[in-house]
Amino acid sequence: MTARYSFGGDEHVFVEVDEEMSLEAFFKSLSITNAVKQAGIRGVTEICPANASFQIKFDPDVISPDDMLAELKSLEAAAEKAESRIQTRIIEVPVFYRDPWTTETLMRFRERHQDPNSTDIEYAARINGYATVDDFIKAHSGAPWFVSMVGFVAGLPFLYQMVERKRQIQVPKYLRPRTDTPKLTVGIGGCFGCIYSVRGAGGYQMFGITPMPIYDPKQEISYLRDFMVFFRPGDIVKWKPIDRAEYDDTVAAVAANRYMPKVREVTFDLDEFNKDIDGYNARLEGVLNGH
Repeated sequence: MTARYSFGGDEHVFVEVDEEMSLEAFFKSLSITNAVKQAGIRGVTEICPANASFQIKFDPDVISPDDMLAELKSLEAAAEKAESRIQTRIIEVPVFYRDPWTTETLMRFRERHQDPNSTDIEYAARINGYATVDDFIKAHSGAPWFVSMVGFVAGLPFLYQMVERKRQIQVPKYLRPRTDTPKLTVGIGGCFGCIYSVRGAGGYQMFGITPMPIYDPKQEISYLRDFMVFFRPGDIVKWKPIDRAEYDDTVAAVAANRYMPKVREVTFDLDEFNKDIDGYNARLEGVLNGH
């Protein structure tokens, strides 16, 4: 699809790369936004990449909206030829599935849910064709997830499962959003996973909680002292199921500034990934585990 451009007032251009999310659409969006950064276009004040789109904020006193549009269209043509590989990180994120805090929360909001008689994870397992919740957890944590966008709430990553489309987990959002979601809840809405960086309202199905902070505006947590937001677009997440004891140990380690996320640098090649998705994912996991 040719990108679709639209103006947002006098200071924004919104660019829809594709109508549906795919890693190909994300890579094109990333290529164009990286090209905007490298081009140093006078008047650009903010670049905001998203799942299959991006938005550019600019100063119309420095560059006119039409000239900004022309610059972006020229960069789109170059992005079509961009390499399908990026230098990024693969990160292990521990998850305490079926934890007591999200369970207590979801039970308070059953009247807003499609199935008031089951938990979120039971509902997700059933509608995705898994016989048991354990089978669902294996599918959720078995393949890595790509961070396609960070935002909406400060530090919140949107995650796209790295499997064939027919195998992707999909779960609708609540019929009406909750007014409460525990901090660091792991969940899914549509085809996107997320980690709630802060406590607040939300509509995604809740499956568990991570003890690993991903946003610290005070920058007191050891691994967030350089920058308050942990994730960035292009990161790859591998969930690690943990039990209550490991959850409590990790929370204590974070509080004592002894915890360090498991992170490895990696080159991700989209063409190679598409040739053998499961094999490529296994190699990524091997890098994470030092194999």
